[in-house]
Amino acid sequence: MSLVRSHEMKEVADHRLRVSLIQTDIAWEEKERNLLSFTTKIRSLKGTTDLVVLPEMCTTGFSMQSRQLAEPPDGKSLTAFRALAMENDLTIVGSLIVKEKEEYFNRGFFFLPDGTSYSYDKRHLFRMGEEDRHFSAGNKRLIVRYKEWNICLMICYDLRFPVWCRNQKNEYDLLLFVASWPESRIKVWDTLLVARALENLSYVVGVNRVGRDGYNLNYCGKSALIDPKGKTLLACPDGTEQIATCALSLEALQQFRAKFPAGEDADSFVIL
Repeated sequence: MSLVRSHEMKEVADHRLRVSLIQTDIAWEEKERNLLSFTTKIRSLKGTTDLVVLPEMCTTGFSMQSRQLAEPPDGKSLTAFRALAMENDLTIVGSLIVKEKEEYFNRGFFFLPDGTSYSYDKRHLFRMGEEDRHFSAGNKRLIVRYKEWNICLMICYDLRFPVWCRNQKNEYDLLLFVASWPESRIKVWDTLLVARALENLSYVVGVNRVGRDGYNLNYCGKSALIDPKGKTLLACPDGTEQIATCALSLEALQQFRAKFPAGEDADSFVIL
């Protein structure tokens, strides 16, 4: 696991984090068009949010054309998102296709306002869509410290695997899932977002796309923000493009964990 700065639970003043979900259609394999669209949307949020979350493979859609669409780690799209984070004084999270050392990754990116960047390579590749034939799997979790929050980034299919998501010793406060989750399985999406919040005593954000992709799969969105008690704080409407923002309270989270410290009774384990 990659942990950016150690996490210590202690009494703190209430640190609120404004989180924006961008639920949108993605033009199939059109990187320039999608980058322009996200640039406009992100700029519209300047001064109103701290963290912007985009869908999975936000510049291409969930394409298996990894060799044709991949960019290097310092490619145009990642460079542009880094610049947008700095220009608009906010953090941007999403994923796209990256080639590094002759391997292809569905790589999550995490750009802070000061230009600092972190990455997470999707651990669980969606074999039913042959993602495992076109991409290499990651093997390290990512937790980033930002505005006194510890934030863990995961990608789509990772949502189905509670061991990988497990919040041991409250090491994160906010769990993010960027996704391309088809409408045909959306009940699972709804159910597991709530489950991950409840079992991990954490806020959970899931951002999913809308529209139809190049494989004729339909996406209805249903992006949401869930609190650690399983309550939906924010829900984007089905099938509609929307940008939605919600402010989260770190103090409320810590008070709930102190009152209901189920994490202290969790089983310990090591992921190999």
